[in-house]
Amino acid sequence: MRSARFTLDPAFTIGEVNPRIFGSFVEHLGRCVYTGVHEPDHPSADEAGLRTDVLDLVRELGVTTIRYPGGNFVSGYKWEDSVGPAEDRPRRLDLAWRSTETNQFGLSEYIAFLRKIGPQAEPMMALNLGTRGVAEALELQEYANHPSGTALSGLRVSHGDKDPFGIRLWCLGNEMDGPWQTGHKTAQEYGRLAAETARAMRQIDPEVELVACGSSNQSMPTFAEWEATVLAETYDLVDYVSLHAYYWPTDGDLDSFLASAVDMESFIDNVVATCDHVGARLKSKKKINLSFDEWNVWYLPRWEEHARTADPRDWPEAPRLLEDNYSVTDAVVFGSLLIALLRHADRVTVACLAQLVNVIAPIMTEPGGPAWRQTTFFPFAQASRYGRGQVLDVRVDSPTYETEKYGETDLLHATAVRGEDGSVTVFAVNRSRTESLPLEIALNGLELTSVVEHSALADADPDARNTLDEPERVTPHPVEGATLRDGALHAVLEPLSWNVIRLR
Repeated sequence: MRSARFTLDPAFTIGEVNPRIFGSFVEHLGRCVYTGVHEPDHPSADEAGLRTDVLDLVRELGVTTIRYPGGNFVSGYKWEDSVGPAEDRPRRLDLAWRSTETNQFGLSEYIAFLRKIGPQAEPMMALNLGTRGVAEALELQEYANHPSGTALSGLRVSHGDKDPFGIRLWCLGNEMDGPWQTGHKTAQEYGRLAAETARAMRQIDPEVELVACGSSNQSMPTFAEWEATVLAETYDLVDYVSLHAYYWPTDGDLDSFLASAVDMESFIDNVVATCDHVGARLKSKKKINLSFDEWNVWYLPRWEEHARTADPRDWPEAPRLLEDNYSVTDAVVFGSLLIALLRHADRVTVACLAQLVNVIAPIMTEPGGPAWRQTTFFPFAQASRYGRGQVLDVRVDSPTYETEKYGETDLLHATAVRGEDGSVTVFAVNRSRTESLPLEIALNGLELTSVVEHSALADADPDARNTLDEPERVTPHPVEGATLRDGALHAVLEPLSWNVIRLR
């Protein structure tokens, strides 16, 4: 068996992990909200109609920031529809996902959902800059955050929310570079609107944190030029630029699919380079950070086929859309994407897994029935639990394999995080579909004395999945044999596996 190796040293770090990197995303799409998060008639529902079985799983998942209400949905969103007595809220057509939106779950319910998750759950509110603009953004900011004494803050109080929502993090629109987006704009048009909106919002609150729309993905024809144009208008007014990326196997090319993080890391590096180029051109000492606020494995062609064949006269409520059922292979790719985010913790300081429940999600539910964990649930939960602290600089010496999309690629993809107590957690993926991968990690100056655990998500059947009938078919399992000797960790990574090795 060919082996892989790297060295860990506390003198060489990437940066501190911002807890916001373990964020997620709730959009009014399919069953993410209705029968996902919110189902008043469910046996587990609380007084607010929230599914407590889902709340328990969300806490276990370790989610922090939750982006809302979209996504593509936000570009037709009227926030006023989502506040006040639920029985008085209007029904609207949602152009993004060709559905009927009832608005029974709205802004107040979203904030209540976050508060029930716990203090770690922070709001991230997206603004409609597709069909609306500066005035509506300011009105929403005043309604949500101003303590009292104005018409809109008073309206919030009259709706039963005496305390402000305290939303600090705001997205200035969503995927405005995309022709599919309602209100799609050129980079120049969007950059001016984002700058005007940001400037006005900072007049209300100078400490607000703002995310400018970057490219919807790295393959967009305007990629990099879009970021440069938008940041030329907004550089001193925003804190982040957004990135979105989804991955799926193309034409059965599993080897390239397993290397998806190669593209993600390239995307991050290229956006950082563009941001820093604009900063240099403006002679600014400020650094723009990255908000990777949509990422996941998503079998996008299935949605495109559905959209082509759907009846244009049909506007269903909470239809079953984008309910991908994830395999072990998907989970290994998913874990590799998490590794990519951690490896760039110095600049990626916000990230949102899209989405949280039912829609390309780690948590699935059945209306009136149970909730369960998908295979992708486990890498996220483990990374959120053990991936807090300083990311150590990992540069692997690994056997390689050939991929059609990315050429020669390392079989090992890895990172490591050092906690405040000096413990170290290694996150590693073996991309080989057939061979185990021996791993040797030299430990310099870390004073580590024992292996707490080595767990792996892997299976003899790479297509194994968790389903309604078999909700625990796939779970992480302990791996024997990891040892510390002669100043190094020695372990063996199973074929096609996501691994967590904890050292104390």
